[in-house]
Amino acid sequence: MKKITVALLFGGKSGEHEVSLRSAASILSAIDRAKYDVIPIGITKKGYWRVDPGFLVGEFTKILQQGAPVLLPAEPTPSEQLIQVEAPGPQVGRRTSIDVVFPVLHGPFGEDGTIQGLLELANVPYVGAGVLGSAVAMDKDVMKRLFQQGGLPTAPFLAFQWDHWMNREQELEREVAVKLGYPCFVKPANLGSSIGISKAGGAEELSKALALAGEYDSKVIVEKALDAREIECSVLGNTDPQASLPGEIVPRSGFYDYQAKYLDDSAELVVPAKLRPDQVEEIREMALRSFRVLECRGMARVDFFLERTTEDIYVNEINTIPGFTSISMYPKLWQASGLPYSELIDRLIQLALERHRERQSRRIDGG
Repeated sequence: MKKITVALLFGGKSGEHEVSLRSAASILSAIDRAKYDVIPIGITKKGYWRVDPGFLVGEFTKILQQGAPVLLPAEPTPSEQLIQVEAPGPQVGRRTSIDVVFPVLHGPFGEDGTIQGLLELANVPYVGAGVLGSAVAMDKDVMKRLFQQGGLPTAPFLAFQWDHWMNREQELEREVAVKLGYPCFVKPANLGSSIGISKAGGAEELSKALALAGEYDSKVIVEKALDAREIECSVLGNTDPQASLPGEIVPRSGFYDYQAKYLDDSAELVVPAKLRPDQVEEIREMALRSFRVLECRGMARVDFFLERTTEDIYVNEINTIPGFTSISMYPKLWQASGLPYSELIDRLIQLALERHRERQSRRIDGG
């Protein structure tokens, strides 16, 4: 049987660039090589595309630094989508056929619908949510408003443009104090992996937190801090998705920030979470509703708050390209639910190909 050629797309113009490299390395080590040929393609922090020229397989930093420039034309072609634009001798202009793209580009310019739009124009199958689901899930403000409209409970929050804060600081400070109170969390609206997030215990800390968030995004979101357990649930599928068993994040200090997630492994991951059966079912059902409300496809990790005193459950956010590192929750939850890592990767690729075939069957003319 002919192998399927997978373009593994990593890196990107995002604060989550380094996280993406870790995710790509984990996928490359686990993918079934008897079934798939893998072409690693790195996107530098400045947005330049680089391809593995044949001798750097798995050395992702070297691919970004030494790889050959490559482009993916937006014009749809039946095959040979990748074009190597600079290489020694006759390699210039060499075309490489790919069957499906597996993007592990966390954050802006990868998880927000931009790369998905390019792949749609090029008519290439790809893993994960489409343009709409990616875009609305990336913007925490829009995401939460859609959750509310869909009847899903969210913790109280405020969102505003960074320049509004600069021009109306005292007014917005009062609004935060009255509507949310302290402590509260301040986040860039369009970023993940807990980058740029701070916990503010008062007006002075709020100002500093907003200054930090404003370095990453033009829109910021402020959320009421809940005394809650952090629960996560993985979703897999297209129009008939499935939810994994939930897991719990137990930070050993402070909150589950970038350091705890990726650098020092200081948070405890409890898989599966210690929950009552009715709580497990409610969280799984809410995860599927969240996935459908945002028109997601392929995969997503849905994060929840379980308030300690009331036991109320709130949807916090959804991640359409969740982490795939060795300590990431998305694959761990599916492992606990009976789907090993290698089979999970295989299922995601098959879902991408199924969705592409379904879309190709639709009419585009008005006749």
